Amino acid sequence: MNGFDLTILTFLTHGAFSTPFVNSAIKAIAGMYTFKGLLLVPILWWIWFRPTQRGEWEREIVIATFVSGLVALVLGRLLAHYLPFRVRPIYNPDLHLQFPVAEGEHELRFWSSFPSDHAMVWMSVAMGIFLVSYRVGIPAILYTAIFICATRIYLGLHYPTDVIAGLLIGVVVTYVMTRDSIRKPLAAPFLRWIHRWPGLCYAMAFVLCFELATQFDEVRMLVHAVSKVVAHS
Repeated sequence: MNGFDLTILTFLTHGAFSTPFVNSAIKAIAGMYTFKGLLLVPILWWIWFRPTQRGEWEREIVIATFVSGLVALVLGRLLAHYLPFRVRPIYNPDLHLQFPVAEGEHELRFWSSFPSDHAMVWMSVAMGIFLVSYRVGIPAILYTAIFICATRIYLGLHYPTDVIAGLLIGVVVTYVMTRDSIRKPLAAPFLRWIHRWPGLCYAMAFVLCFELATQFDEVRMLVHAVSKVVAHS
């Protein structure tokens, strides 16, 4: 435990904002998909459909941003799996800190804390929004940092350095994926398919956006349940 993480966690857990109402509100914000992808993903749809002279470029950015979110999600899980395991603050008795109970998050006991995949995914999306419109992107970035990332620190699900690393990785992933040399060849086939089969493509885009908004949690739960059945059969 470094001094930076310990100082912030100690401040947050020693009555900085702690009241029953605040704790309940923060647990609700951190646990509900409405306060994560269901606010940021629709902004990508707005960018896609709004009339503008930069329509083709903006649509390429939306595609690259969506793919960046998927890349960030996969990369976050891979890093958490292959980097040295870091126990989450809420499950670390050596800290001697009392966190609000994060209901429904007990399975995270066995997931490494570093880096924060929430920070990676949603800062990646917010960065893509920022590249299109800084007036919308700056609020999106601030929203991601405060309502998605800071709440998870408050609940003891991540150390501050987990979140900072995730934010930086998310920014880098989207920055790289939106460069001309990557964005144009990446977006070209998607744009062709959408032009040829708009109904089918928009239906699939809706499903994929829903899964991104929920970070594929239900898919992961289904795969986990099936694997347990197969293992015991």
